[in-house]
Amino acid sequence: MSAYAWTWIAIIAAGLLAWLTKLAGHTVPERFVENPRVHRIAAFVTVALLVSLAAVQTFTSDAALAFDSRVAAIAVAAILLWRRAPFLVVVVAAAATAAGLRALGWG
Repeated sequence: MSAYAWTWIAIIAAGLLAWLTKLAGHTVPERFVENPRVHRIAAFVTVALLVSLAAVQTFTSDAALAFDSRVAAIAVAAILLWRRAPFLVVVVAAAATAAGLRALGWG
């Protein structure tokens, strides 16, 4: 079988898996979903996924570790969030940090 055919098989399988996941979500009993423990776990899973996505996008480049302007920008954002700065200020300061360091030739 050609690589083209395998690509379409993978796309169809991924779509089917997504549909089955949604179907499983609709068939879960309501008493299970309303459990406070499930709500806490769901909140933690969401945060963990977002943090892991940010870490992968910040610290990797072409499947290798990278310490460049993105790391400094995340550090600036973390400090500003810790100091409870408004979100728009955090985003602008992190972007300015990354842009400034890139303009200076670092990353």
